[in-house]
Amino acid sequence: MIDLNADLGEGFGRWSLTDDEALLSVVTSANVACGFHAGDPSTMRRVCSLAAERGVRIGAQVSYRDLAGFGRRAMDVPPDELADEIAYQIGALQVFARAAGSRVSYVKPHGALYNRVVHDNEQAEAVVSGVLRAGAICDGPLPLLGLPGSRLLAVAEGVGLPVVTEAFADRAYTWAGTLVPRRDPEAVVHDPEQVIARAVGIARDATVTAVGGEPVSVQARSLCVHGDTPGAAQLAWRVRGALASAGVRVEAFS
Repeated sequence: MIDLNADLGEGFGRWSLTDDEALLSVVTSANVACGFHAGDPSTMRRVCSLAAERGVRIGAQVSYRDLAGFGRRAMDVPPDELADEIAYQIGALQVFARAAGSRVSYVKPHGALYNRVVHDNEQAEAVVSGVLRAGAICDGPLPLLGLPGSRLLAVAEGVGLPVVTEAFADRAYTWAGTLVPRRDPEAVVHDPEQVIARAVGIARDATVTAVGGEPVSVQARSLCVHGDTPGAAQLAWRVRGALASAGVRVEAFS
């Protein structure tokens, strides 16, 4: 059994990057951009409404304040400021989730922040603090979605927050089980057949092939297919079909 998630709502104003409606017919969890790396109020409202209609779980995809760089540029944000910005983003999305008759069910960092909190304890603590600050407007502690073995998940578990381990079918891995940095030309897996095979391997065998060719153990409860990949919706359908054929049930994490 595995959850299938995608990054959605990644547009701004007249600019649109993700095929939200098509992807919401496939995924079980939607990581919705909250306005800091992408997303605007109308986009957030629309995606939350569609997700609620289709029974897709809504997650807050929080990031550094970096619209120009799509949240993928390294930034140094003071911990208290970052915690406030995390809480702010969750609160903004919760307004639209509630208006749609749903709620924010989990939090996932995006881009540079996601990679930073794999190793940076201070920034990980700031993200967790932000999630805790938003707890007053959420139905209990929000689970954090992140990389297995990351400081983020360790810090979250230390304060009693639920955690959900995540893997990527379309991202390259190092021998250490971390993601290859985006600046590396091998960071993204573009071949659909390879993405599908990796998805099945992760879900069924808990392994993925690293860039050096060696198998790496990846224990994941949720599998991500990036929404900004060309043809993402069609690829997500193929991934879901392949998982079903391999005896893997696609279901939102509890």
